[in-house]
Amino acid sequence: MPAAIGSQQSDRRDSEPVDMSTPASEVITDSSALMDERVLVLDFGSQYAQLIARRVREQNVYCQIVRHDITAERIAEYAPRGIILSGGPSSVYEDGAPRCDPKLFELGIPVLGICYGMQLACDALGGSVQHTPSREYGRAHCEVTDASDLFDGLPTNMQVWMSHGDQVSSVGEMFHAQARTETCPFAAVKHASLPVYGLQFHPEVTHTPEGKQLLRNFVLRVCGCTGKWQLSDFAEETIGQIREIVGDRRVICGLSGGVDSSVVAALLYKAIGPQLACILVDNGLLRKAEQADVVKAFTEHFKADLHVVDAGPQFMQALEGISEPQEKRRRIGYQFIEAFKSEASKIESAHFLAQGTLYPDVIESGAAQDGPAATIKLHHNVGGLPDELGFELIEPLRDLFKDEVRRLGLELGLPEDLVWRHPFPGPGLAVRCLGEITAEKLDVLREADAIVVEEVKAAGLYRQTSQTFAVLLPVQSVGVMGDARTYDNCVAVRSVDTDDFMTADWSRLPYDLLAKISTRIINEVKGVNRVCYDISSKPPATIEWE
Repeated sequence: MPAAIGSQQSDRRDSEPVDMSTPASEVITDSSALMDERVLVLDFGSQYAQLIARRVREQNVYCQIVRHDITAERIAEYAPRGIILSGGPSSVYEDGAPRCDPKLFELGIPVLGICYGMQLACDALGGSVQHTPSREYGRAHCEVTDASDLFDGLPTNMQVWMSHGDQVSSVGEMFHAQARTETCPFAAVKHASLPVYGLQFHPEVTHTPEGKQLLRNFVLRVCGCTGKWQLSDFAEETIGQIREIVGDRRVICGLSGGVDSSVVAALLYKAIGPQLACILVDNGLLRKAEQADVVKAFTEHFKADLHVVDAGPQFMQALEGISEPQEKRRRIGYQFIEAFKSEASKIESAHFLAQGTLYPDVIESGAAQDGPAATIKLHHNVGGLPDELGFELIEPLRDLFKDEVRRLGLELGLPEDLVWRHPFPGPGLAVRCLGEITAEKLDVLREADAIVVEEVKAAGLYRQTSQTFAVLLPVQSVGVMGDARTYDNCVAVRSVDTDDFMTADWSRLPYDLLAKISTRIINEVKGVNRVCYDISSKPPATIEWE
């Protein structure tokens, strides 16, 4: 009997701190184990930690996020070329503030502290940190006073993005300032004898225009990386690992038709061929004609065993009368597991379960559990697997961002229309049908959503936008249709542009396109008399409404 995989929390609670990007199971503990070059990001609870990793990968250097309290010995085993200490919401002088192993500064590995990470490094190496009334939030003017190392080739005066209420008040004898702002004399520092650097501002965000070059200088110049890592390397190594671990046993993959599960299936199929079995659970919350489209796309590009489960009635019964978003997700997750488990029991010799978990899923779900990152929303494909399921877990995309998954899909030979399909949430239309869910509401939403996607594609903007969909609001408003008063539903249209789905801006769709979408929805979808366009960015809003 295979080792049961329960929640990640139960697996990690009593163990020593581990890599935040490592699955609960030891099946694939490190999908980049053969990487010659890597940079580790120690996460102190920053929502920007993902962006730091992404910016490093843009330099073709593999970057991995790990727990903030990982031991120096474990870091040495990774043999990274560099270490980045992320920002975070805490103050270093508070009791219980997250700290790193101070021995990591003795490893001789270049360290870059960002915001809280800089304060932590200075505090650990002789400096001091204090709360200051001269807080900085937003854009700031920075003057470079030492143009070496991180600032090599950068202008003397630059715009940076600040977000701090604490700052380094003194740097002791071993640090010296490399940059300053009007209210922050130590906007950047460098240690005199150790390869330790600090930035009070955030180089990873786009509001610091020179930030990408700063990180490039750290990764390539200071750390000595060559910048030769490619996704093709990731694919080759991951396929090899899967073959070695799986052997002659079978793997079950939950297939949704989205890019994540499709790329997982492609990886597995290249690795183990007919040993792969895929299960599609139709929860009754899919988009218009979704099941038929998924089966068609799957059978055209894969030869693996496909099982389709029609479980809509069970899901609808479980959701009856439920309007609270997280409760919806919990119930959908439970029903998904029950339906999946029932079908999986029919597949002989199945030992492993594969999922399309991505980096943002892990962080947004607070998958570190006892780490400092906050939970934003629940993902039913991250942890939460019951012990009785009896499978070992494989999450080969767990270290990748969405755009990297798309590029990997192309590397694996998947068709572009499948690879560039817009993301669809695991709970399906349940998180786009606000309030209580009924079959009638879902029908309205499906038709409206199909019109939105159809018109965006017809305008040639589907590839230019990252995620476009309709939302059915739990409100009704007065309208006039055919000289008669109506009191009908309101549909919101949501379209965002993003590279990594950690931050997003609303798409500037042409007015004529929005007008056409609105006219078609109101004319063709019975029960809708008003259409709105969502112009919220992430943050502060999320991409999905629930």
